[in-house]
Amino acid sequence: MVGVHGIGKQLLGEGTLLKEWQPAMADGLRRAGVGDAVSELDLAMAFYGDLFRPAGQYLAVGDPRFTAADVDEGFEQELLLAWWRAAAETDPGVVPPGADTLVATPRSVQAALRALSGSRFFAGLALRSMVFDLKQVHRYLLDAELRTQARTRVIDAIGEDTRVVVAHSLGSVVAYEALCALPGHRVRALVTLGSPLGIPNLIFHRLEPRPVELGRAAQGVWPGGQGLVWTNIADEGDVVALVKELRPAFGEGLRSARVHNGSHAHDATIYLTDELCGRAIAEGLA
Repeated sequence: MVGVHGIGKQLLGEGTLLKEWQPAMADGLRRAGVGDAVSELDLAMAFYGDLFRPAGQYLAVGDPRFTAADVDEGFEQELLLAWWRAAAETDPGVVPPGADTLVATPRSVQAALRALSGSRFFAGLALRSMVFDLKQVHRYLLDAELRTQARTRVIDAIGEDTRVVVAHSLGSVVAYEALCALPGHRVRALVTLGSPLGIPNLIFHRLEPRPVELGRAAQGVWPGGQGLVWTNIADEGDVVALVKELRPAFGEGLRSARVHNGSHAHDATIYLTDELCGRAIAEGLA
């Protein structure tokens, strides 16, 4: 199996992420009644987070100290406002954007960051980290060299014996594009968790390969052969997974599932412990 992490992991590494993912994945397999597979858990982590980590300097290590003024016009402001609208729909503690804040402006950016900082979803996340996450998504889609490097990390991790790819958050975009760029791969199960793949215009229409235009709609390229089973799992309160239902975008062959992650709606390890996730992984290993 190959795991592909999501945004905000630039300060970690393969080893630290495996320590989080392996026990959580084992619990999900146990919930699915496949305890015998736990002892044979063979998981590699395709790590690309370091591509977003600023080079270390004395007295200046870690994330840049971003503020609201650093949220760029266009993509970053639009994605931030989309997160705000989604959070307000599922969290009664988040004041929804009004008519005067629906348009991306410096004032609406400040209002969005203020509203999201008090939400259950972004609780405990510093403002600079929230802005850094926005910029990670934007940079992956904008920086062709970084995009290729991240995708190559996943491609290199997928071997002849790889049967399951589990990808979280932005990692689902990287994994999807990597599988599309790897014709003839032998992956049987793609499991995406908290995925932003279905967000129109901002993500879906920027994918590589580009979705195929079919009349008024567009269809995403299937990331494998007929034998690939793709299961997309999302929590209703997961703000990053703005579009929970991916079948209209990628076809009826995709399986869509809903889970309940409590207050940790986007946490990868909580997704992994769910029975539905364990079942999807087990089917790929069978």
